[in-house]
Amino acid sequence: MRKISAHLILDGLGNCYRKGIVTLDPDGTILNIEDTGGNLRESAGVEFFSGMLVPGFINAHCHLELSHMHNTFPEAAGFVPFLKKVVETRAGDPGTIIAAAEKADVLMNRNGIVAVGDIANGPTAFEVKKNSSIYYFTFLETLGFHPERSGKAFNWADNCLRLAESMGLRGSIVPHAPYSVSNQLFKAVAMDAIRSGLPISIHSQESMAEDDLYRSGSGEMVVHLRENLGIDTSYFTPTGGSALRSTLKLLPVENNLLLVHNLFTSQGDLDFIASVRKLSNTWFVLCPGSNLYIQNRLPDIDLFRRNRLQICLGTDSLASNHQLSILEEMKIIQHATPSITLDELIGWATIHGANTLGIADWAGSIEIGKHPGINLLTNVNLCERKLYPETRVKKIC
Repeated sequence: MRKISAHLILDGLGNCYRKGIVTLDPDGTILNIEDTGGNLRESAGVEFFSGMLVPGFINAHCHLELSHMHNTFPEAAGFVPFLKKVVETRAGDPGTIIAAAEKADVLMNRNGIVAVGDIANGPTAFEVKKNSSIYYFTFLETLGFHPERSGKAFNWADNCLRLAESMGLRGSIVPHAPYSVSNQLFKAVAMDAIRSGLPISIHSQESMAEDDLYRSGSGEMVVHLRENLGIDTSYFTPTGGSALRSTLKLLPVENNLLLVHNLFTSQGDLDFIASVRKLSNTWFVLCPGSNLYIQNRLPDIDLFRRNRLQICLGTDSLASNHQLSILEEMKIIQHATPSITLDELIGWATIHGANTLGIADWAGSIEIGKHPGINLLTNVNLCERKLYPETRVKKIC
């Protein structure tokens, strides 16, 4: 049995304990939480840490299999040029890809991340996930903008998912993005999601180019599809609406849905989302480090806060970020949105991610009976509950 304490404990649910005591069994399960009211007496066996204790972080969006492309792309070059570079460079020696994924997995563990919603286009990193102490939920992405590719694309993802499940990994089949999935493929994914009842994810409103594609059938994305991917787009009929409004109705309303990036989301878009599905099972995943890296732009974070949306945090991949650290993502958001509270950020980084991945029974909050992992944040402004640029994370258990 282990007892730990710190100046502050934020439990992920909005509660703050001043010099509280958390009692853990040997496997990290929380046996008791004592609120001392700040009056912690010296006691044998209580480990006291200078700083703040928080639950283990949840990385709701990552691409582990792209880790070998770290420091490959120039920053702020734009979204479609980034896509082109990914297509050109993502293939590589399997040994190199696996070694980079292993290194990234160790890095996330060191950064206090206990669970990851990970995007995969194939099985390359499955063994890394199987052997990791981190919990991975794998979103097997389908890509096929031309209708003729829908069957092949779905079958590939289905075969990969079956392999993952045989290795003890959980996951679901998901659409990549509106600009890379045909209506036929959307429907196949939706039918499978309804059958499984598992969370689904989609890259959403990451670029204005995808809206140009759906509104008018023109723009950078069309050029990318035709010239970089060799896809015949002549069959495609523009809807006259945004990519979000044209495709969200193709996704099942029953499943937990992760809308990832949301870089160009407006109030009108949020109103539309609320009109076609419940916000109670819709999560908005923010990856600010990646957004700055690719497009030097952030989502309208205050817009999401005003609408009281369910927000969680992701890092995206090392192809589009300097690090895989949820703490660093929180620092970016706090710098851009000074009015945000650390309690709010911790909720986004922990319990919200656990809820959307369906693992809140053990992760996401410091509660009796859970084994969420516990992180220590040091160099924190304890009086104002703010992060400093120098704030660091250390995994305690």
